[in-house]
Amino acid sequence: MSLKKREEIFPKTLKEFGYGFNEDGKLRKLDPATGEPGEEPFQFVVKDDQDYNQRHYEALGEVLNEHVYELLETETNLYKLPVPIDTKAEARTHVFVSVDIFSNTDKLLILVHGSGVVRAGQWARSIIINESLQQGSMLPYIKKARELGYAVLITNTNDNFKFLNGKKINIKGSADPKDHLNYVWKHYVKDVKAKHIAIVAHSYGGFVTVGLAKDHFSEFKERVIAVAFTDSVHSMSLQKVPKKVIEFLQKVGRNWVAHDEPLDAPVKAPADEITRVSADWKTILVKTFFNTHDRDSNPDPPVIGSLVQHKRDVLDYVATKAGHIQHEMTSWSCMESLFTFLQERYAFISGHKEEL
Repeated sequence: MSLKKREEIFPKTLKEFGYGFNEDGKLRKLDPATGEPGEEPFQFVVKDDQDYNQRHYEALGEVLNEHVYELLETETNLYKLPVPIDTKAEARTHVFVSVDIFSNTDKLLILVHGSGVVRAGQWARSIIINESLQQGSMLPYIKKARELGYAVLITNTNDNFKFLNGKKINIKGSADPKDHLNYVWKHYVKDVKAKHIAIVAHSYGGFVTVGLAKDHFSEFKERVIAVAFTDSVHSMSLQKVPKKVIEFLQKVGRNWVAHDEPLDAPVKAPADEITRVSADWKTILVKTFFNTHDRDSNPDPPVIGSLVQHKRDVLDYVATKAGHIQHEMTSWSCMESLFTFLQERYAFISGHKEEL
């Protein structure tokens, strides 16, 4: 590594990066005259140096993590709980919970993001950067859940280590996504009073949720009334999930997958999988304008493509990029349908006839 790279220091705030979110939740360059978000969107290429541009993008992403954390507290009134609980732990992370997490005796919603760079409160960093907070963050899910009377718990499965005095320290209880979700279940979820637990998990979050059901099946089947996946990458066969666990997940689960069929259209699935339906990604895509893209539900670098401005261009462009855009958009595109499913499951289990 060159001396130049070692000394490189990136900004620590959105404002220092020259960006801000406008009233529509879209990331825009700050107008030099007003200091407020203007009309120019995020610009990936800032120098004639691809490596620098990538590091600049990643540094902005780290700042966005903290910004979303702040929004979870200020916009949705959530607060942090530590992982691990041990106050003497060298390295710690946290989850976010609603104020009624331990007092709500009725409903709890647990949200689990995918793998890679995303942190608590995010479905897809690239969508937040290139589209909006509304589409790429969990804020709409949290607000909808609170309206419906759910307590909420937001996991942080990718926050697995810290650097302390130049040394990498694994976080106890959060060494990897599976470890994190198991720790949160054993140390927090077990203590909540809610009788009806629902889980929403995206991408690799579905993989670790299936693992949770497998590892804690006795309690899981008694408390979980609904499991909603958005383009989950789990595999019942590869994960060696017992038949009784598969049958339970088939009864309470549904997976909205990236597909070109209309929303909720059935999608063929193996016999040992839960019901799959379309997340209707094209309906969402044709309303948006993509300029830069990445795969941040997985730890891959951004895929930088040419600008696309028309419906045909968008669909043709997506077809050449291994489907990563529709994968990241599934949580947003199916949200209303997903919550209808959760409420139907709740009404069936509880005997309540709620307005759907």
